[in-house]
Amino acid sequence: MPGSSNTNRQGWPQDVGIIAMEVYFPSQYVEQSQLEAFDGVSAGKYTIGLGQSKMGFCSDREDINSLCLTVTQKLMERNKLSYNEIGRLEVGTETLIDKSKSTKTVIMQLFKESGNSDLEGVDNTNACYGGTAALLNSINWVESSAWDGRYALVVCGDIAIYASGNARCTGGAGAVAMLIGSNAPLVFDRGVRSSHMEHAYDFYKPDMSSEYPVVDGKLSIQCYLHALDKCFERFTTKAMAAGLRPNNSTLDMGDAFCFHAPYGKLVQKSFARILLNDFLRDGNPDFKGRYAGLEAFKDINLEDTYFDKSVETATMQASKDLFEKKTRPSLLISNQVGNMYTPSVYAGLASYISSQSSSSIAGKRAILFSYGSGLSATMFSMRFSDNKTSGGALDNLVKSLSDLKDRLNARQCLAPVDFDSIMKLREQTHHLAPYTPVGSINVLAPDTWYVTEIDNMHRRKYECKSGSSVAAGDSTGVKQTSSQTGGRVNVATQS
Repeated sequence: MPGSSNTNRQGWPQDVGIIAMEVYFPSQYVEQSQLEAFDGVSAGKYTIGLGQSKMGFCSDREDINSLCLTVTQKLMERNKLSYNEIGRLEVGTETLIDKSKSTKTVIMQLFKESGNSDLEGVDNTNACYGGTAALLNSINWVESSAWDGRYALVVCGDIAIYASGNARCTGGAGAVAMLIGSNAPLVFDRGVRSSHMEHAYDFYKPDMSSEYPVVDGKLSIQCYLHALDKCFERFTTKAMAAGLRPNNSTLDMGDAFCFHAPYGKLVQKSFARILLNDFLRDGNPDFKGRYAGLEAFKDINLEDTYFDKSVETATMQASKDLFEKKTRPSLLISNQVGNMYTPSVYAGLASYISSQSSSSIAGKRAILFSYGSGLSATMFSMRFSDNKTSGGALDNLVKSLSDLKDRLNARQCLAPVDFDSIMKLREQTHHLAPYTPVGSINVLAPDTWYVTEIDNMHRRKYECKSGSSVAAGDSTGVKQTSSQTGGRVNVATQS
């Protein structure tokens, strides 16, 4: 067990936050440099212009349910957790394969052998923000009178796919699971998280027969940066009141900054915008130090700068060194996998942790910005425990993510023409029933759940590559085979 929940009901739980994390991404990817040539665009458009190197993708063998089954099981097994230790399970996703049945109910079948069905929470859907909604709900649950001393489990997962054209390169896929409880090695700061909610049609999915979104690219960037400004303003005000913001700088408050990452270059621009916001709040800016080169912008209006190249260039240059130190390490998975939607900002947090040792990360603070189109956004912060003890909760968290680079390097690279064929297959078979997937199982990593069949009632059957089998569901629900292999429950579900 990575940590223990405080079941003393005489007082509120202390140090509530993230105890353990698990990341899953597809076993196949396409090189963005090769995709540039295949798409007939200028060399560097995806790699330099967007800051992306590789893009992970799923064949027809994987769906949102299989991704979440995989990451949940991996977190439970890696941390030697009993399914009875979970009291809340909540999912964040925008990858919908059913307008009624939640992915959370599918994951519940992993709990059946334990007999534990007493878990609150269902799915949260609002573009890329659903995972954050699930996380904040779970934090609130642990800190509330409803908490029963058990852990909460947050699962974020998505498959990001775009129609062929200039947006397809910004896809990706993956899932992140987070164990929430008290006495955590990564503790949420109280009283500072700040949100911005607004109505906008920057990115949405009105066509239920398609995986593809409708995107207004320019508006989406504007909405993202506007939400960042608003969240920064409110977060900074609260951080000052709480005594957490030193030296008149929010940049100095955080040792790490993790952003929702549609693509790497937008994250770099967003970090520069934090510096710009700090600069405009500073009553006595040092033009010979951090703010050198920004003299001409001291009286600008933030809302006039979303697409101002002179401001963008100057602030990116001024923040370059800080970006390399505080945010670049968080872009490992984003750069190698692409946009994971709801797990994106948490894959960034995992990437940052994987670049550290428990001794180097102890006592540091991470500031996160989560954005979901439509739009919803929140900025919040977390503090790493000071406990550097080998084998302690912080050490276990860091070590559990230390294999990310090796796992990324173990994936299989496919040529763009093969990637394109798989995308066409997904398009042609989306929500098709009955349907038997044809994608290769051999390329899947061990312990990966995958789809074996979709019957004529849209009920989906799954197996785990390690050998678990799945029984078919009937019209009244789902059945479970009597066997269990290696602690892996055999499941079937309805889509």
